[in-house]
Amino acid sequence: MRLALIAAAVALAAAGTAYAAAAHWRDDAKPGDQKRLSRLDEAWKAALAEARADGHGAELKALGAVADPRAGLARPQPTPGTYRCRTIKLGTQGDTLSYVAYGWFKCRVDLSPGGDLTLEKTTGSQRQFGNLYPDAARRLVFLGAVAWGDGEGRATYGRDPERDQAGVFERVGPNQYRLAMPWPQQESKLDILELRR
Repeated sequence: MRLALIAAAVALAAAGTAYAAAAHWRDDAKPGDQKRLSRLDEAWKAALAEARADGHGAELKALGAVADPRAGLARPQPTPGTYRCRTIKLGTQGDTLSYVAYGWFKCRVDLSPGGDLTLEKTTGSQRQFGNLYPDAARRLVFLGAVAWGDGEGRATYGRDPERDQAGVFERVGPNQYRLAMPWPQQESKLDILELRR
């Protein structure tokens, strides 16, 4: 009985530190990113409408839950490890296409020594890195930055507004997640990073 109590206490302590930096994402988020996240529903609506109007209804349907704004499930925390991931861009800010789905790359979820849950896209020409913060029962908030090109190391949130990214991370199926980033700095109205185990 005593060992069971000790094990339970250790598990609770570990759960409490799983998001050391994540207790209050609003404390870390820049005002512009807080505003973008507050307009997530608007981004979904505008981006999906543009993609459908441009004839991409079949592609959106094929994405299933990934393209459904209401598809978030309970237990959004991803298990640390390696994932396949791809970027999908919806809507446009100007001269770009209203629907683009890139090929699969590699992403990684880690638990840092300090207890932060991090997400990193490790391959490809645009590589995100940032923290996943608890927010609600069905979602986490991502604050990170993107590195461009092969020669750059990790980008850090808060150093360059053009590279900063903010989004909502959700589980949308068994071993399937998405990071929806509204109103990104370039190209689209909504960027989705889909992750699969």
